[in-house]
Amino acid sequence: MQGCSGNVKNSSPAFKVVVLRQNLIQESWMVRVALTESGRHCGIVQAAHEAEYRTKRGSEHHLDGGVKVTLFDVKGNATTTITARHAVIHDNQDVEAMGHVVITSTDGTVISTEYVKRSARDNMIRSDRAVTITMLDDVIRGEGFESDQALKKYRIFRGSGEALIQQ
Repeated sequence: MQGCSGNVKNSSPAFKVVVLRQNLIQESWMVRVALTESGRHCGIVQAAHEAEYRTKRGSEHHLDGGVKVTLFDVKGNATTTITARHAVIHDNQDVEAMGHVVITSTDGTVISTEYVKRSARDNMIRSDRAVTITMLDDVIRGEGFESDQALKKYRIFRGSGEALIQQ
């Protein structure tokens, strides 16, 4: 990654962003961003560094230095945590996380992948990358998935798995 003297580009294949220096609006360190929906608190995003860039559609918040996203249900209870190396928050509050992404639900389900996108429109988490889902004694692998943000209902694409069979 280069500094503000030119284009910003990360070598990770999941994080291909090109933003010109003149589009930088502001930078912040040790940030905490609230995600809201119709005035309801639906998530918190924390990161070591944030750079806000002007885009053709508005602005994007590029987060790095380790990112943690905590998502809440309609009652305000934390249901899911996403950690990653980098993230982008779009104006519509879609969140893309990339680089060693780990998603953990309160019931202990863990999803590992390199990229996910949480859609604010339907509160779904999706990826088209290799994914491993671990829960209790089961491990499911696949190429892509989609899930509600609490990880209660999900679909795996091109899946395979391992399960402990009790006799």
